[in-house]
Amino acid sequence: MLTDLDQDTKNELCHVAEALADAARDAVMPFFRAEGLTADNKLSEGFDPVTEGDRAAEKAMRDVLAKLRPQDGFLGEEFGAQAGDSGLTWVLDPIDGTRAFLSGTPTWGVLIAVGDANGPQLGIIDQPYIGERFLGGFGLAQVVGPHGKRVLKTRGPRDLSEAILFTTFPEVGTKAEGRAFQALSRQVKLTRYGLDCYAYGLVASGHIDLVVEAGLQAYDIQGPMAVIEAAGGIVTDWQGGPAHLGGRIVAAANAQVHAAALAVLSDA
Repeated sequence: MLTDLDQDTKNELCHVAEALADAARDAVMPFFRAEGLTADNKLSEGFDPVTEGDRAAEKAMRDVLAKLRPQDGFLGEEFGAQAGDSGLTWVLDPIDGTRAFLSGTPTWGVLIAVGDANGPQLGIIDQPYIGERFLGGFGLAQVVGPHGKRVLKTRGPRDLSEAILFTTFPEVGTKAEGRAFQALSRQVKLTRYGLDCYAYGLVASGHIDLVVEAGLQAYDIQGPMAVIEAAGGIVTDWQGGPAHLGGRIVAAANAQVHAAALAVLSDA
């Protein structure tokens, strides 16, 4: 387990995570807001885009891992899984929020996590365009960006009626899942949409209380999960169980708002 790692190894993993984020920034930025940027659609029905920026960023991160941590496993959105023999796996999403990327909005991000079968222990949410990086794990919880470096800390307890809630898509998965989300939305102070992974950074930095989503993959949640938990928050599925494999996700700033959200979602 990662909890058994010595401090030198933890420091090394932090260094590698930062190197991955740096490599992804360099690879993806030439494509953002570039003239003529196009996307392929992964779906025969609906729209799940992938761009050359996605592929370039994941390839750049794969190359870094091949050099610095070849013994580790790898799971990426675009190029799949590769087994390792160390017991550690890097879980990477080169562009979380490709629709935002295509639209020119700076709310997409690069997601990086490292962990074992029990879930992530270190994670990064990186927004290359504005130069903001959220990192959490191994005793660290920090953001570095336009305002410099500061410690990440989630918001304190409050009634659900005073909470701020985010999700990416108004429909939130299936019709049943959407109805459950709307039941929760009616009880909070403010609901906003469309920030993809950036909303999880806002939970970690103490600006909002909840992100609720459905239909996520492991690479969508493991980076944000590690960051939020390091900052004092809670990330589970809608039943309060493990969230690191994806599915229905509740990311909460604290135990009080987490329990209140679960109660509404389960009733709905």
